[in-house]
Formats: sequence, structure tokens, C-alpha cells
Amino acid sequence: MGFSLKQRVETIEGLKATEFDVLIIGGGITGAGIAHQASASGLKTALIEMQDFSEGTSSRSTKLVHGGIRYLKQFDIDVVSETVKERAVIQQIAPHIPIPSMMVMPIYDEAGAPFSMLEIETAMELYDNLAGVKDGQWQHRVLSREETIDLLPNINHDKLIGGGLYLDYRNNDSRLVIEHLKSAHKNQAVLASYVKAIDVVYKDERINGVKVEDQLTKEIFIVRSKVVVNATGPWSDLVRKLDDVDHTPEQMRLTKGVHLVVSQEKLPVKQPVYFDTGLGDGRMLFVLPQGGKTYFGTTDTDYQGDLSQPLPTQEDADYLINIINTRFPEARITLNDIESSWAGLRPLLGNADVDYNGNHRQSVDDENFNALDELFAAYRENRKTRTEIEQSLLQMNLFKQNNSPSNLSRGSQLSISPSGMITIAGGKLTDFRQMATEVMEAVREQLLNHQINIPAIDSATLKVSGGEFEVEDYHQVINEQLELLKSLDLANEEAMWLVKLFGSNTSALLKNLDKANDYLNKYRLPLHLVLALIYCIEEEAVYDVGDFLVRRTSLLLFQLQIVEAFVDGLLAVLAEELDLTTEEIS
Repeated sequence: MGFSLKQRVETIEGLKATEFDVLIIGGGITGAGIAHQASASGLKTALIEMQDFSEGTSSRSTKLVHGGIRYLKQFDIDVVSETVKERAVIQQIAPHIPIPSMMVMPIYDEAGAPFSMLEIETAMELYDNLAGVKDGQWQHRVLSREETIDLLPNINHDKLIGGGLYLDYRNNDSRLVIEHLKSAHKNQAVLASYVKAIDVVYKDERINGVKVEDQLTKEIFIVRSKVVVNATGPWSDLVRKLDDVDHTPEQMRLTKGVHLVVSQEKLPVKQPVYFDTGLGDGRMLFVLPQGGKTYFGTTDTDYQGDLSQPLPTQEDADYLINIINTRFPEARITLNDIESSWAGLRPLLGNADVDYNGNHRQSVDDENFNALDELFAAYRENRKTRTEIEQSLLQMNLFKQNNSPSNLSRGSQLSISPSGMITIAGGKLTDFRQMATEVMEAVREQLLNHQINIPAIDSATLKVSGGEFEVEDYHQVINEQLELLKSLDLANEEAMWLVKLFGSNTSALLKNLDKANDYLNKYRLPLHLVLALIYCIEEEAVYDVGDFLVRRTSLLLFQLQIVEAFVDGLLAVLAEELDLTTEEIS
């Protein structure tokens, strides 16, 4: 049975009729990671999501598996060490999604600049060491002023003193979610979008299920499960309140991140760029090329509005545009140049004094950072002993606290209520697999009470749908899939678009060729779009046009002109395939 809304009746009946081992509330990247691991362990697994999969937060990131080099400035070495290593693990399990790319960081001689040239050299050296990057194309480089300008000809030259070049990873966030869910579905997990948790039910004072409402039919029913996991990100406090015996104070502090998209002609960059705002506010911005577009962001402001639909504001746009026009003076971007945008919420832990690992939140100022660099250089050169270094550290007033949103913890926290509900909150996209693994340890412990004993699995080698090949075979697999599409007379960029979306699943699109040709003739649609849409309906649980245009393909974000030209035909195909009206799927 395909992973399709065509089988929704059977899916809902399965939720009603089965007592699951584990029920996951939340269909973002963390929930998807838990479902993948739980189902691969042989557990009866269910997952419900009140919107489309990944719609809440996991389709609204900067679209990087980001190592977080700026956290080295805050002396979060453990955090960065875990994060940069995890990037490579994610690439191993989903080799068609995270793509390595060299990031440019221009350095300015300005008050409040986050890095000097000495600091960026030290940080990049440590960054590569933590990531295990040795000699080769991905090794960092310190750039002179002239080399930085060569890479970024349109960058502001005033006070520019040089730059850094280091490895980071591009990512398709929502594709990472859906590929994990497709793998869980293959492992017999029951996965339902547009199903909302509205209450919890108990047996002998322990949670043994969730009352839910089908958002499409408004039917209310109960899903029974031995273990219930709350992986709802920004909604985690709200879901915990459904549990009558959980009196934990609210722990989330949500911040909003906004990204804007313009034509690459307005802001031409050849590779990702990362720089500070120049405003002394501690913020860093990304500028990233994407096809024929460039997108930039992000903001980081406290948020108290509608969790389902955070929106960019005029203030957000003015802030970002002003910074871009300062750093790229020739761009002269105005609000009229913005082709699309998105806003997402970061589910941060509200205690600003706690880091990723639950430790006291600490940061190092410029003077102390330079002193640390000198101390460790003296130790490496045998000019000071370890004891002398330790004594010097004790005498230094190293750390300061900062409660701004940009300095809030990106860490996660697992808690278990008295009734047994497991809540995983906080964290970054890059940490999702480790968060899922931590949840699975808690799930295994609770299942022992039901005489269910499952061994831990190695999630670092657990491949996802579309990525069932080795990283070193990436180019070979891409070329093999492109070869399969040659007979379709697609333009090279159209074929490459399909292969990069669907990886080793691209060949599965061909089984729908006859149907696609019928729709192509009927609605005058490009073949590659029809093939993608039919596959996403049959295998990726697409229900409405936003599911397809935003979260499965990102067409609405980066190819708006194509959407405007063909949206009516795509709506007609979607309605026909799901036997719905165009109003229902719009």
C-alpha cells in the first residue's frame, strides 16, 4: 500500500483498531526520526500530525545542516563537536539530501564584529579538527582581503580585512522529513497527517492513548498506545497541558526566523555566505544561492502569535533588506524585489542560562578569547605546563551571560511526566537523530513494564528512502537516475530537479508515465511537474496544493514563475487524483 491520502480511510481505521507500542505526536523532523527508529526496531508505531508533515517548523529553516561555527565564539566546544560530526552522519543516512558546500565568511574591522582574523583562523582550525576534516577540498582556508573580494565581488569593501572559507552542508529540510516517514511507512508504521491530539486518556493513572480529531472529517476517536511521545516542537507546552498530572512550568521560548527570496540577478552569489549584521546586535545572516534565486535570513525575535502561521512583517523585511544593502551595496533591494518569503519558529528552551547539554550558558568576550588563544598556543609550544594553564583559567573572568534570543539555548531536553508521557523539546534540526535516539531509550525503558524488550539499533547507519546508497556513490547514482530519464526528452535542468528531489526513488516516477502523459495533454503541463505530482500523491501523502508546492518541492519558494504558469493544471490533477474539489485542496 502506498503512502497516500488515497488510503486515508484505511489509515484512520488502523489508528482506531490497533494498540500501538509507541504513538508519536508531531510530524516534524524529530517525530519523523523517532518513527523511523521505532518502526525499524519492530515496534508497532503510529504518528499523528495536525497539519501536513513538516509544516510547523521543519520546512521553515535556513535549509542547512549547520555546524554552528559562531558557537565557538561562545566557547560551546562540546556543542560544535557534536554538531559537526552529526552533519556527516545525516549525509550517510540520507546522501541525496545534505550537500557539502564551502561557506564564505567575510571579516570586517568594525566595532562589535564577532570575529577578528585571528579569531576566525583559530575557530576554523578547531572547527575542522572537531569535524575530522583533514587535507583536501573541504579543508578551511583563511582568505586575504583580495581573495574575499574575488569570491564576493559585490561585497562591501569598506573596512573589509579578509575572510574565512569552511565546510558546511546545504539541506532540503522538508525532504529530510518525508524520506524518514516513507521509510517508517515501509516498516509498517501508521502515519496520519491532519489528525490533531486534543486530549489524553489513562489506564491505572498511566497514559495509554490520545483522543484525536480528524481535521478533514472532524471525527473524534481514541488512539491507544503503551507509550506516548510528545515531539511537537513549538506546541510541546500545549500538548503537555493535555496531561492532567503534568504540572511542569512552561519551558518554551519561541523566536521567529524570517527568510526572503530575490532573483539571483539582484543578489548574485556563487556559494553560501555568512556574515554579521554590522549592527552590533550579535546576529549573523546567511545569503544562499538556490537555482536562479538567492535567499537570505534570518531574523531572531521573540514570538507570541499564531503558532500555525507565523508571517514575515514589514519590520522583518526592512531589517533584512537594510543589512543586505549595506553588505552588498550594488544590490539596492527593495520590498518590490522580494519574490517569496517564509517565517519559522525556533522551539528554544526558555532558560537562557542553559546550553545544548543542560550546562550553564556561557560566552567569551573578545579579550578573553584572544587570551585563550595565546594560552593554548603557549601550551602547544611547551612554553607553559597544563598546571600553569589551569591556574591562568581560574584567574580569568571568562564568562558572561546574555539573554538575547540569539544567545538562547539551541539544546534539547527530554522529560517524562508522572503519567508517563515522554516530551522532547528544544534542539536544532541537525540534532534530530540524536534526540530521536534519546527518546527511544526512554521508550525502551517504559516498554519493559509491558514485557517488551527491544535491542537498541544503530540509527547512524539507518538509511532513509531515496538515500539507499553510499555517500561516495552519490555522483554515480545521480548519473544512473538521469540516464533512466533520458528517454523522456526532458531538459537537463528538469531531469536534474527530479533526481535531486527523489534520489534513488527517481526510477519509481516512470511507472506513472502513461497517466502523466494523459494529464500533460489534458492540462498542458510540463512532464517533469506532472511526474513529480503523481509520485507525491501516491508515495508522499500530499493532500493539498501547499503540501506539494511548498513542502515536497519548494516550487512556491524558488520557482514562483513556474507555479504561476501551471498552478491551475496542477490543482486539476490533484483534485482528479484524490477525487476532491479544487476548493478542498487549495
